[in-house]
Amino acid sequence: MKKINVFLCLILLTIQIPAMAYIGPGAGIPFIGSFIGFVVTVVLVISAILFWPIRKLLKKKKANNQDTNKDQ
Repeated sequence: MKKINVFLCLILLTIQIPAMAYIGPGAGIPFIGSFIGFVVTVVLVISAILFWPIRKLLKKKKANNQDTNKDQ
């Protein structure tokens, strides 16, 4: 009996029924804007995480250069 229930659930999940709905530009444009904002945020977060060690190295190098210039 359980196999039949699982089989019927799988069949019902795979059947596509048209929604007969219209998504106009009023709903589509904010969705596109939100998606672009999300993508830009993800790119900025990843670039900030990747740039963090480089920034530390540049600061360290700058501090070393200032120390060597003071000694001269």
